[in-house]
Amino acid sequence: DEGDEGHCVLFGQVATWERHRGAFQEVDYAAFLGPICKYVEEVVDPARLPEALARAVHAAQTGTPGPVALSLPEDMLEAAADAVPIAPLPRPAAAPADAAVARAAEMLAKAERPLLIAGSALEGPRGRAALARAAEAHRLPVALTFKMQHLFDNASPLYAGHLGFKIPAPQVQAMAEADLILAVGTRLGDTPTQGWRLPKTEPEQPVIHVHEDPAAIGRVIRAELGVAADPAAFLAALAERNLPVPAGRGPWAEGLNRRALALRGPAPQPRPDGLDFGHVVLALAARAPGDAILTMDAGNFSGWVHAHWPWDGTQQALGAVGGAMGGGVPGAVAAALRFPERRAIGFSGDGGALMTGSELATAAAAGAKPIIVISDNGTYGTIRLHQEKAYPERVSGTALRNPDFAAWARSFGALGLTAATPEEAEAAAEAAFAHDGMAVIHAKTSAEALSPFATITQLRGG
Repeated sequence: DEGDEGHCVLFGQVATWERHRGAFQEVDYAAFLGPICKYVEEVVDPARLPEALARAVHAAQTGTPGPVALSLPEDMLEAAADAVPIAPLPRPAAAPADAAVARAAEMLAKAERPLLIAGSALEGPRGRAALARAAEAHRLPVALTFKMQHLFDNASPLYAGHLGFKIPAPQVQAMAEADLILAVGTRLGDTPTQGWRLPKTEPEQPVIHVHEDPAAIGRVIRAELGVAADPAAFLAALAERNLPVPAGRGPWAEGLNRRALALRGPAPQPRPDGLDFGHVVLALAARAPGDAILTMDAGNFSGWVHAHWPWDGTQQALGAVGGAMGGGVPGAVAAALRFPERRAIGFSGDGGALMTGSELATAAAAGAKPIIVISDNGTYGTIRLHQEKAYPERVSGTALRNPDFAAWARSFGALGLTAATPEEAEAAAEAAFAHDGMAVIHAKTSAEALSPFATITQLRGG
């Protein structure tokens, strides 16, 4: 729902004379990828390749960002051409109209209980700075969309929570009491709106929706004011408006903040069958430099990272927004290669590590130095949680037989560390940051604690 960058992917294709004959490895990429890409193009003329590549990258990164695919027949790639490369095309940025900003300011001035929902289009220094300035200038409580918790200082009294999957109902109910919703840089999909309940498709409060892509505005949720403009520019302009702050706004923001902090999860505690993963997260957070890059695979274990990492609005996090497993390890390897001067810390569950953990070979071959943290509770935790909710004690297909991940890491040339107690978590974090090379922490975590908020015993009514 909330991707902040589009990508262009290049696919090899059989030779043009083999197309439509069912040749070995022939794929109709338009049919295969069309439903999930912004567009797919097959380039058969080498003279048009620079144009096609420039157009693909431009399309991927403008409007609502998304993937674009280019199919490249092998005989085209071997052909000669005089075409020269085309520089990246300028990305258009629509400035907000003064009238739109004025109207938004007028609506905001009348609201005692506004809620600012901030999405991924505010990623980057401009967006984050504009978000902080606008929130502070008008005392606006800020709720962050899924995997975007790093955009705003979670220690701010204006922090109102994180609109991820299945957040506690009392928090949703409290936010729903808003008398105005200002949604900026988000398409308002099902996850941040909690299943189109915040706001509803026919909202119970006025909605101001700001997004670069006009097609996203009003597509599902009625907006009283839709602004197709650069979200950062809109918030920067709004921050400059001198607006009265209604008396009720302070208590409203304080109440949301108090509730958000209370629902961030309990402190790590002893578990009967393994380590509370919060101990590992806190040990790493205490030692991580401010410019560290965090990557998170899909899974309940990421809840501890969301709950315990001290997000101050400056860090960079990369998460599996689409919910697919397997991104944690390769994401950390990619981050370590892209920014070798910074620490890349990749969080993964045991299931995700078994899917794509072999990318440690890529890191070893390229000399990358990520720190990989594997939460090994011996189960597909998210699916197990759903099983226990719907069919307590009927466990099927979620148990894992895992290797010794520390020994496995050493086979790639990494520093392999094991943490089964809080003291070992501290020692492993210390050793990982002190090591000048790739390190893997094998955290032997509790399956009883399926998430920061739920245990198997609780789910079974115990």
